[in-house]
Amino acid sequence: MYQIRTVVLLLFLLNSFNNSIAQPKISSKKEIAKLTDNATVYLKSANFEKSLGISKVALRSAIDANDLNAVATSYITIAANYAEMAEFEKAIFFYNKSLSYAKKAANDTLKKKINNNLGNIYCFEKKQYARGIQFYENSLQYSQKLGDTSQTFVTNLNIAWAYFDIGNFEKGYPSLKFINKYNKKYGDETTITAVNMLNGMYHSYKGNHKLATSSFLNAIQSGKGENEKSDLSFSHLEYSKFLSKKGDHKNAYENLLRYNIITEELYNKEKLKKANVAGINLELDEYKRQIDRIETEKEVQLQSLRKSRIIVMLFGVVFVILLLLLYTLFKNNNFKKKANAELSQTNKELIIAKEKAEEASIVKSQFVSTISHELRTPLYGVIGITNMLLDEHKELAGSPYMNSLKFSAKYLLSLVNDILQINKIEDNRLVLENLTFNISDEINMIKNSLIFMAKSNNNILRVTIDPDIPEYLIGDKLRLSQIIMNLVSNALKFTKNGEVQIRILLAKVDCRTNFIEFQIQDNGIGIAAADQEKIFEKFVQVGRKETDYQGTGLGLSIVKQLLGQFKSEITIDSAIGKGTLLKFVIGFEFNTEKTNEIINNIQVDMTSTQPINVLVVEDNHINQIITRKTIEKNNYKCSVVDNGYAALEILEKENFDVILMDINMPLINGFETTRKIRLKGIDIPIVALTAFDKAEITEEALSAGINDIIIKPFDSIKLFEIINILISKN
Repeated sequence: MYQIRTVVLLLFLLNSFNNSIAQPKISSKKEIAKLTDNATVYLKSANFEKSLGISKVALRSAIDANDLNAVATSYITIAANYAEMAEFEKAIFFYNKSLSYAKKAANDTLKKKINNNLGNIYCFEKKQYARGIQFYENSLQYSQKLGDTSQTFVTNLNIAWAYFDIGNFEKGYPSLKFINKYNKKYGDETTITAVNMLNGMYHSYKGNHKLATSSFLNAIQSGKGENEKSDLSFSHLEYSKFLSKKGDHKNAYENLLRYNIITEELYNKEKLKKANVAGINLELDEYKRQIDRIETEKEVQLQSLRKSRIIVMLFGVVFVILLLLLYTLFKNNNFKKKANAELSQTNKELIIAKEKAEEASIVKSQFVSTISHELRTPLYGVIGITNMLLDEHKELAGSPYMNSLKFSAKYLLSLVNDILQINKIEDNRLVLENLTFNISDEINMIKNSLIFMAKSNNNILRVTIDPDIPEYLIGDKLRLSQIIMNLVSNALKFTKNGEVQIRILLAKVDCRTNFIEFQIQDNGIGIAAADQEKIFEKFVQVGRKETDYQGTGLGLSIVKQLLGQFKSEITIDSAIGKGTLLKFVIGFEFNTEKTNEIINNIQVDMTSTQPINVLVVEDNHINQIITRKTIEKNNYKCSVVDNGYAALEILEKENFDVILMDINMPLINGFETTRKIRLKGIDIPIVALTAFDKAEITEEALSAGINDIIIKPFDSIKLFEIINILISKN
């Protein structure tokens, strides 16, 4: 053993010396492929020594040529040799090295082959069937990706064999069924023995002795005339088990004897001994490459040391410069201290200013909220009484005074809503909703609502919708409608005897997001280039005269800020006398499953035919009259109380179907009244009827036990819809 090691060491040193004298010749891909093919031929004939020797040369040539595919192929052959020699740990090591190079080369063909071979080792040699079958599954995926049905055939054969080996015939049967189906097309002399043997094993498991015997005999007969002697040996082994199971022990013994003879031939001890020497040489090459890397690192270190001498000299120069800088820094330090003190004082002042600004913002939000509440309450009365007068006195329907009153009230309500909307956006309290909607329905609804406005200026309003846009999208349809309504009404307002077009186009589709481009174009008065940025500022109306257009100047500012919530921007193309084109793009989700879920969850109005008794808790007498009239107009019974305590008292005497609860009341507010009602165990649906903004009170309303919220002034149709839904649920 000592002499062998000495010879090996001398060969290694000689090889190193030769390498230091001359650079190796870079082989061509064709030459390397020829070497790997020869190595495979010797492997198939069980000449492991020759196969490993040629593989060693092929591997070295492939590494020198930086041919990743050839490196992976050489490692596959080396691993296969070790597998045949029963050196399975080494085989796994080299298969893994091969797999790493195949991944670098992105070669799916090699990856499927390597995974199949690793499956063979883990299943049939290491008996780790779960891990082995996983490698087979990986191989199947690569085969299917490449469309390689022949390799799929071989891998399914291996999977069936693995499951049959552990007695799990039911799991292996789908693979057996596959190979039987494609045996004539993809089977050949290398697989026929194994296919017949697996059929014999399955028929034996099913108790079909006649078919099992026929299959085993066919496997043995076909195995005698082919080179795959290992399949023949296993056929004898499985046939022996079958015969033993039948009780034919004599023939079982004979087949077991033949299995041992063939196995002994395949693994000749002399061949394995010679192959081990070749394997040692191959491993020395691996060690040599490691030593070469170490020597290279040493050379790098020597170069680093040479550079370090220069660095020491430079360090001296730098040290002198640092001394000069140190003096400069010392001199500047006093100046910095003084500057830092001033900066610290400035920061304190900025913090105080920031706190004051935040306090002012909170006060502003509270002021806007309070003002909107205080304005909505009398507006509810004005709008409600106007509607009552028109209902009770039909002759006033054509009165210009009544129409002016109704218009003024709605205009004032619109102004309040716009101011509140601006305040919400600025305070980051606006949250977009995700609801399913039909974009055609929304746009046509906007068109219908603006027809009167179009006719007043003798304009034509046209709508074009791209047919490629999905029927249902998911997003905030209310905010979208608000944006388009503002832009279109603005276009109609500044266009006379002209045309306004709404175009909805599908810009692009990214996964489940459909990006929709909205275009609003008019041929009206146009906007000067200098004014195009100003129109999106609050309370700005470019070129407005005292007798000109109605409006607050908030509409386009709201549009710009709402588009910001959609992560979109608006572009404008306009000139004086040539009209205006406005464009923006919004992405909406298209998800069939999610859309169906949202549609299925939409509550259906199930109006009850039974008499409904409503309790109204309201302290404002005008609002009491309006709410009572609205409810009784729908043929509901209505009772009214002035405060929360009166509500608790009447609930002890009388039963109600629903309660309409005002929030801002004296003595006891609507939240506290609701809590007391719930503590009594009364589960009557309660709807908050309030002038507060919904977002401000939703959390407290839910915690108090309120079922829904309606903001004054309200739409009576919406009120009755909510009442009917709550009653039907209750």
